[in-house]
Amino acid sequence: MKTLLFVLVIGIGATVIMDIWAVVRKYLLGIPSLNYGMVGRWIGHTTKGHFYHESISASEAIPNENLIGWISHYIIGILFAALLISLYGVEWMNYPTIIPALTIGIVTVVAPFFILQPGMGAGIAAAHTPNPTSARIHSLINHAIFGFGLYLSGWTLNLFTAL
Repeated sequence: MKTLLFVLVIGIGATVIMDIWAVVRKYLLGIPSLNYGMVGRWIGHTTKGHFYHESISASEAIPNENLIGWISHYIIGILFAALLISLYGVEWMNYPTIIPALTIGIVTVVAPFFILQPGMGAGIAAAHTPNPTSARIHSLINHAIFGFGLYLSGWTLNLFTAL
């Protein structure tokens, strides 16, 4: 039970940190964050067997796509936290260190590069976007921030459970 609670808390915490970074990035750099409504649209279409779109924004809207996208975003964050704990175990839960968390964060960029971006019409690793190199760098940074969020959430959770 402790492991499940730990996974939930660090997955949600890391995703919140990634979302805070998206707001800061938009404010400081003028770079908009991912539209999770479009993620929800893509997920909605996958349930109908349609995994690839020329342009997800041109595809038919799905009821509650914004809600589906945001909930999926957090579920995925929790699943990535579960990956961290399944690979690094209870030892990491008790003594969180940054390298495993950053490793998982950076490795998870595989999901948008090879699943989400191609499925939404952006191509493999954003190859069909106006500036693929920039998109790739920002994806890597976002996932590194997520990895840092895994570490910070694990560390904070341990701090509060030790009190």
